[in-house]
Amino acid sequence: MSENTSKKRKLSLPLIVAGGVSSLVLALGMSPTFSAFTASIVNTTNSAGAGTLTMQETTTTGTTVSCNSGLGSADCTTIDKFGGNLAMYPGQSSTTGITIKNTGSVAATTFSLAPSTCTATDVPAATVHGTGNPCSLMTVNITSGTTSIYNGTLAGLASGGTIALTGPVAVGASVPFTFVVTLPASADNTMQGRQAAMSLTWAFGA
Repeated sequence: MSENTSKKRKLSLPLIVAGGVSSLVLALGMSPTFSAFTASIVNTTNSAGAGTLTMQETTTTGTTVSCNSGLGSADCTTIDKFGGNLAMYPGQSSTTGITIKNTGSVAATTFSLAPSTCTATDVPAATVHGTGNPCSLMTVNITSGTTSIYNGTLAGLASGGTIALTGPVAVGASVPFTFVVTLPASADNTMQGRQAAMSLTWAFGA
């Protein structure tokens, strides 16, 4: 063996070893690393949605009648809180009982009753009539259980504005109300053939 060949073999061996070590390091560096301990949580039922706030008005005196608000507001003309008696005489009263129920899926945090302006007109069937203003004479007593909500003239109820009622009203809960409307004994001939009318708006808020 020549001296040059021997030198070449001595030089090649370190290069081969160095190359092998580099390849091994590279291979190990590219291999995935596995842990012996693992933990995880997967939330698969994440959702959000809006509830409903609806009310139902039902009579508790006479024939049972119900009105439902739906999603928003509804005009209920079938329940007359003042009794609808257009032939009252001095000293007579008319009583109407109702309940307001939360039929939605969320509690009502606020509850109110808003009266409109009281309007005095002639009774449609009256062929003769007076010129008095029943709004300033006729009275209404509104109670909820033993709690007095309002007691005074219809004109006073109208001018008093929105009445804040007791809340909150839980889902499925009902609140009772009684309306007693009276034509006072002091009514004279000026009240004959005259009627008072006004709208009342119940409202929930959440």
